[in-house]
Amino acid sequence: MYFLRRLTGPSTSAANFLQMFYQSVVASVLFYTVVCWGGSISKKDTSRLDKLIRRAGSVVGTKLDSMVTVAESRTLDKLLDIMDNASHPLHTVISNQRSLFSERLLLPKCRTNRLKNSKNSFVHHAITLYNSSHGGRRT
Repeated sequence: MYFLRRLTGPSTSAANFLQMFYQSVVASVLFYTVVCWGGSISKKDTSRLDKLIRRAGSVVGTKLDSMVTVAESRTLDKLLDIMDNASHPLHTVISNQRSLFSERLLLPKCRTNRLKNSKNSFVHHAITLYNSSHGGRRT
């Protein structure tokens, strides 16, 4: 935030530079592990990060996407990448979960609470997002 404030200036090229600086430095740090956090990030941490994003947006001069929006889109993109890449270790796990009757993915059967809870497992969280977004297609 300090560097964003230091880079502010009256010219339009400064606005473009601020946007580029935010995307390359601030957003890359914030959203690097957002897929790993997924649904397991606490509400308190999410609100703190959203507050930071809103502050950065006011300095940059644009409305930036919230933490939840970015987390959902990146998780869904990662799941679609896994489904397209046959050499990925989770590809067979995900492809075996396809429903015979629809385009939905079925949640895998698990014995432990660690994997049953969609907040603790990437696969459960990603499949839930996939099914809620109409087969992976955003509307």
